[in-house]
Amino acid sequence: MNNRALAIIAATIASAIYGVNHTLAKGVMPVHIEPLGFIFLRVFGAAILFWAISFLGPREKIATSDWPRILGSAVFGMVINMLFFFKGLSLSTPINSSVIVTLSPVMVLILASILIRERITLLKSIGIIVGLAGALILVLFSADTGSNAPNIPMGNVLFIVNAFSYGLYLILVKPLTAKYHPFTLMKWLFLIGVFINFPITIGEFTDVQWSSLPFDAIWKMAFVVVGTTFSTYLLNIYALKQLSASTISAFIYLQPLIAIVYAISTGADSLNLTKVVAALLVFAGVYMVTKKKTELRA
Repeated sequence: MNNRALAIIAATIASAIYGVNHTLAKGVMPVHIEPLGFIFLRVFGAAILFWAISFLGPREKIATSDWPRILGSAVFGMVINMLFFFKGLSLSTPINSSVIVTLSPVMVLILASILIRERITLLKSIGIIVGLAGALILVLFSADTGSNAPNIPMGNVLFIVNAFSYGLYLILVKPLTAKYHPFTLMKWLFLIGVFINFPITIGEFTDVQWSSLPFDAIWKMAFVVVGTTFSTYLLNIYALKQLSASTISAFIYLQPLIAIVYAISTGADSLNLTKVVAALLVFAGVYMVTKKKTELRA
């Protein structure tokens, strides 16, 4: 099996894990842990895991000229991306989150056109408009559904910021994957993420009643740390060594399919006409954006 095939498998597994995460993470917030506290647990736990396995990789020194890009990658990938997603998930629903995050390829294209002057064709321009229209429908026409989704429109807006941030993270980190081992990148990115997130998240983290957590909450939290964070970031950084950022972002297509099936099967969410129409628009937009993808040269 060649390296490209392995990269595709890695990206597929990462997207599948993310798909399940929409429902699992929602299931423990805010009853057992608030979203910001969850982020500290997630980033701190992943940082420990990456530093623990770093000895398995080569000993590499980060070039001084690369530290600004490392810092930017950490800010957009381990801070803004995560904070806005989990806060949005606490306010909205798993299906809404899984649909809106598919806008990442659209965000990658927009950012690529600005940062590296990648040409946007007429088809891609139409795709951007259609995809954003789908997201706008969810923001404007999704009704609140009670205490478990207290502010769906605001949560959906936060998902859009999350998609933008993750798209920028992919563009920033892509060149670093050609220079450094995945273990080297991840241990430093998450360590920086711990320090930046600390003042924002530590208050909610210390509010958790750790001694009285039920097993159902514990295993879901562990899944988010080990599966959704440690494993997926490692899998995606490996995939980025062989695939472009726009190609990686296209794998996000799998998330809503898995998330919708899982959320409905567990009774965590339900479909309605608004979600179906919005999802179809988003999927159509992302398809047009990712058709005949070009390599990012960031």
